[in-house]
Amino acid sequence: MNYYTLISYLSVVCLLFVFGRLFIKPLKLFLKFLSSSMVGALVLVIINFIGGYFSFHIGLNIFTILFVSLLGIPGATLLSLMNLLV
Repeated sequence: MNYYTLISYLSVVCLLFVFGRLFIKPLKLFLKFLSSSMVGALVLVIINFIGGYFSFHIGLNIFTILFVSLLGIPGATLLSLMNLLV
């Protein structure tokens, strides 16, 4: 095996590593956002379940889920306060 073949193999392995890293980062970000959205939806369902005893309801749609998934507990609190004030 000569040096050119060895260099070719090493460069292919390095390129595969670089491309793998490029495609893994967006996938991790998407999965993190998806799990955060699912937790946000669960929080809204829990708020609606508990609020059902007090005639309190927050609409469960894509905007409220995204709002709670991006802001977390403060987002759920803000949606609750907005619902009480309006």
